[in-house]
Amino acid sequence: MVDRRQPMHHSYRQYVLKVQDDLVTTWACFTEVMYLSLERGGWAMQKQIVQYVLDDLLLICEITLSDFDRLFALMEKYQDRPMDLADATLVLAAEKTGINNILTLDSDFLFYRINDQDSFSIIEV
Repeated sequence: MVDRRQPMHHSYRQYVLKVQDDLVTTWACFTEVMYLSLERGGWAMQKQIVQYVLDDLLLICEITLSDFDRLFALMEKYQDRPMDLADATLVLAAEKTGINNILTLDSDFLFYRINDQDSFSIIEV
C-alpha cells in the first residue's frame, strides 16, 4: 500500500482509499509492516502507514492474554506451513470479529480456516 516499487502498489492503494468496510489488522501485523517499511523506505514510508491508523482507515483488533491459548493452538495446527505469529493473529481477529474478507498476497490464507471450518475470502484487487 505504501511501497511504490511493488507491482500491486497502485491497485492496493486505490482499494484501501475507496473501500467502505473497516480495514482491520493486529498489533503483530502492524509491528511487522512498520519494521518492513523502515527497511524499505525509512520514516517517510512508516509515516504513511501511521496515517492510515490516525485517519481511522486501519483499525487494530486487540489480542489479549485470554486469546493466547487459541493463538498458539493455531500456530501448532499450521506448523507445517509454518504459521507465524502475525498470521495467527489475523485468523484470531477473523474469529473475534466475524470478518472473513482479507486483503493479502499471502497464499497461506487459502489454507487457514476461521474457527477451524470457514475459509477466508481473499479480496481481489
